[in-house]
Amino acid sequence: MAYTVYPPNYFRRNDESDDALFYREPRKVVHIDEGAIEAASRLYGELLPEGGHILDLMSAWRSHLPTSYRPGKVTGLGMNADEMRDNPQLADFVIHDLNQNPRLPFPDGGFDAAICTVSVQYLTNPITVFKDVYRVLKGGAPFILTFSNRCFPTKAVAVWGSASMVQKADLVTGYLKGANFADIHAEDRSPRPRRLLAAAGDPLMGVWGYRPTIDG
Repeated sequence: MAYTVYPPNYFRRNDESDDALFYREPRKVVHIDEGAIEAASRLYGELLPEGGHILDLMSAWRSHLPTSYRPGKVTGLGMNADEMRDNPQLADFVIHDLNQNPRLPFPDGGFDAAICTVSVQYLTNPITVFKDVYRVLKGGAPFILTFSNRCFPTKAVAVWGSASMVQKADLVTGYLKGANFADIHAEDRSPRPRRLLAAAGDPLMGVWGYRPTIDG
């Protein structure tokens, strides 16, 4: 499958120091507002299989899965143990730096779905990471990404900061295509103001694709 080849400068960052230093101290705060959290939770509830083993990629203090959702197990992969230890939706977790090593420490085909919440902008080699997410998913499993316009600007890749929300969705769609995901969708899931003239909250985009049941 042909896919876009991105220039290396797209994935440079203002702060190229070791990510382990940046994420060493826990940040037990949410990174999007309540409306965007609800929108992300709603999307996950629509797409995630009940009773499945879910990979929470680039996990942190909260996974934002809906409270009504009943997974079989949620495994987190992230950079800060204190944050993930306090995440009530994780059954277990591993510390792993995807920018240092995009190979996930999991066997082939072990997960029923994967999610990545407001963190895709920090990947410096996203297609390689996405290919390994593909490897650890079962056939037919979704990989669901949600993101807003918030980030740690010094650690986000260069292309992210200059992109509109639609362009961000196109970029993530390209990553999924480059990793051979199929049936790819991109939707604006931004919450609408609940009353006339209310200030708009954080925008939210959802992009997802599926590992084909039969690899082609």
